[in-house]
Amino acid sequence: MRTYTLPLIAGLVLGGLVHIVTTLTMPRVASEDAFARLARLGPPNVVQLIPESTPTQAILPRMDPAFLSAICVYDLSSAALRVRVPTTPDYTSISFYTRYGLAYYALNDHAAGARTIELDLMTAAQRAALPEDEEITAADRLIVESPTSEGMVMIRVLVRERGLRDEVRARLAEASCSPTS
Repeated sequence: MRTYTLPLIAGLVLGGLVHIVTTLTMPRVASEDAFARLARLGPPNVVQLIPESTPTQAILPRMDPAFLSAICVYDLSSAALRVRVPTTPDYTSISFYTRYGLAYYALNDHAAGARTIELDLMTAAQRAALPEDEEITAADRLIVESPTSEGMVMIRVLVRERGLRDEVRARLAEASCSPTS
């Protein structure tokens, strides 16, 4: 029994290490990650509606059919972005992700308390370069600081009744993600 104990423990430890390394490196080396699939929908810094999933085709797996979604794949290397999303009567949320899918900020219409959610998305360097203006307070201007220059802004809108899908889709099409001047 003792002759098998050391190789068994070594095998378990080695297997555990391989599992951990593989799990942590997979998002960095995967060629068909969410960012790559969503980037094919259109140019960067433009809001694109995500097509509804069918049984044979889906851009993203396990999307909730009660929600309509839009995405803005962004690149902040040249300028900061102004994100504007009109809210809907039911529920609207905005989530911010890095290039590799790490969520770093989220906001919904109830927390924003406005009919249109409007914010500026920028890197730490772009925020540091902003001029100080005493008349503009933090409450007047919502700034989201991105940890990377590339990433995704996911907009999700609840559609309570199937008959309202076209109306809610038209409202979601009004969302914008454009460079600031």
